[in-house]
Amino acid sequence: MSDEDRPDELSRGGGELEPVGDPIPDPGLPEEFPRPTDVDPALERRAERQVAGAFGLATLLTLGFCVAYFAIPEDKTLFGFDASNFTLGMTLGGALLLIGAGAVQWARQLMHNEEIVEERHPIESPEEDREIALDMITVSAAESELGRRKLIRNSLLGSLAVLGLPAVILLRDLGPIPTEEELRRTVWAKGMRVVNDVAGTPIRASDLEIGQLVNAQPAVLVPTGNPEKDKAIGVLQGVELLDAKARAAVILVRMVPDEIHPPPGREDWGVNGILCYSKICTHVGCPISLWEHQTHKVLCPCHQSTFDLADGGKVTFGPAHRPLPQLQLGVDAEGYLIAMGDFVDQVGPSYPQMERD
Repeated sequence: MSDEDRPDELSRGGGELEPVGDPIPDPGLPEEFPRPTDVDPALERRAERQVAGAFGLATLLTLGFCVAYFAIPEDKTLFGFDASNFTLGMTLGGALLLIGAGAVQWARQLMHNEEIVEERHPIESPEEDREIALDMITVSAAESELGRRKLIRNSLLGSLAVLGLPAVILLRDLGPIPTEEELRRTVWAKGMRVVNDVAGTPIRASDLEIGQLVNAQPAVLVPTGNPEKDKAIGVLQGVELLDAKARAAVILVRMVPDEIHPPPGREDWGVNGILCYSKICTHVGCPISLWEHQTHKVLCPCHQSTFDLADGGKVTFGPAHRPLPQLQLGVDAEGYLIAMGDFVDQVGPSYPQMERD
């Protein structure tokens, strides 16, 4: 068939495609037919009960999550899986699934079903159109019939309200609340060597030069391979070891002794100009090590709190309210730096109760 015999298709002319004939008319929207729930009150009530039932069952599953969290032992198994994790996943996952399914059923069977055409604008709509949009939102809220269908509304609100309970209960997995003594104590003890935080090698006083800063940590006991002996002598392992090292992280700095102005009672806390301070900022706990040896100040990179290490670690700028805790140093018989005890001041960020104390 030639192009002349096909007037409604594209023909080639001059190497380009050119439209021939009239454009296809706008087919418009298909004819809308009422849903069964729109014409049968019994089906409408059944759909409403289905939606409310999904929301109600979601509420029960969420409460079941809370009960299972406390009731199922951690060593219990179910179908070859950890019983606690399996039950918690099934109950919370099922609750979320039912809330979603109920919302879909509500929209498909009961909400207003009229199709509309809305012209879209490439630029910001005028104020009048925005007011119209707000009116449409109000109308849509009314068409959802949330106010009229109290059974669906109440069951939905109930299922959503109890969803906050798992979040509150799971806060328990963050660990026990530390006591006041635990907050004020680290693993530093008298005679414990100060070691490099990367290599783990002990540090001699003669190794540090004036103006130098070294990131360090305590030389905690090394596991012996005998669990009972390790427990008896207080060896830390795993997460406990990492947590202890993090809380006890320190910085060593060496400066000219004549430039140091120690607070009263701390005149002998250094060794030949070597001072030791906590590496944890007293504002919100960020690690600090930005050292300016000419001004003897160290800067926290998070919120720019600045501490003068030549003056007891006091705050000279920024949001921190407390000086950096200082660790008293000594030297053992082999010339290695050691701690003379734990920190006197609490290590870590401040909190309201501390400020009141």
